[in-house]
Amino acid sequence: MTSLAADHAACAEVLRRSGSSFALPIRLLPEAKRRGTTALYAFCRQADDIVDEAVDPAAARLSLDAFQADVEAALGGDEPRLPVLRALADTVRRFAIPVDYVRDILDGVRMDLDRTTYDTFPQLEEYCRRVASAVGLAAIHIWGYRSAAAVDAGHQCGLAFQLTNILRDIPEDLGRGRIYLPAADMQACGCTAEDLRAGRIGEPFARLATLQMERAAACYERAAALDDLLSTDGRTVFRAMFGVYRSLFGAVRRAGTAIFAERVRPSRSWVMASAVTTLCLGPRVMRRRSS
Repeated sequence: MTSLAADHAACAEVLRRSGSSFALPIRLLPEAKRRGTTALYAFCRQADDIVDEAVDPAAARLSLDAFQADVEAALGGDEPRLPVLRALADTVRRFAIPVDYVRDILDGVRMDLDRTTYDTFPQLEEYCRRVASAVGLAAIHIWGYRSAAAVDAGHQCGLAFQLTNILRDIPEDLGRGRIYLPAADMQACGCTAEDLRAGRIGEPFARLATLQMERAAACYERAAALDDLLSTDGRTVFRAMFGVYRSLFGAVRRAGTAIFAERVRPSRSWVMASAVTTLCLGPRVMRRRSS
């Protein structure tokens, strides 16, 4: 096994240990694209873990600074010391991924150290652009796309997926001291962050849930356009990932105001079935409203 092959194997192990729902869709790619997508995932996972698993924010900043310095060295042509970063550098070069996407991802992760609330949706959208859309836009360079229109559709897809994560993880994020729901939205619906922290989930939160879910649903509808803009390889993996997240979003939507008190946990078999259905039927199910 060559050194580079070992580096990509280390990334595959990160994906395997994560238990991510993306593992199955990624396996649908041809080997080179599968390795590149897995390296991208492993890089994102390591960056996320630096912040999410840190007990001390100051220590997390130091660790993230060191990680970012290693990333910049790798992107600049130096030999990285971490196998995941060697695999990432190989992927960026091989598939001509704009390095600004990699930097955006790290900037987005850093935002979780610098702020715990968002005043407006445009502020939240910028966070989502960095932590999710930048990942998707890097990924479509690996998969292949046919038109520059894929960039906007890719952003909508990242936004849809990240909004789903936010709505699914409200209680866990509260435990970390974070509220991603925009304060302006809460004010418009008649509820407050203090209500959320205290568990006072009344009728105003039903309005807030509806507002957030309608916004996410619109992003899914716009993201479906990406199906026509990708290569055959890209379309296959995108449909499977879209099916995974559309299923998660459907479960969130059915939960209603329960999302404010308990993390939504649909069965893995249901999520995988949605991925397979979307993969097989494509546009016939992708453009339906999630329910």
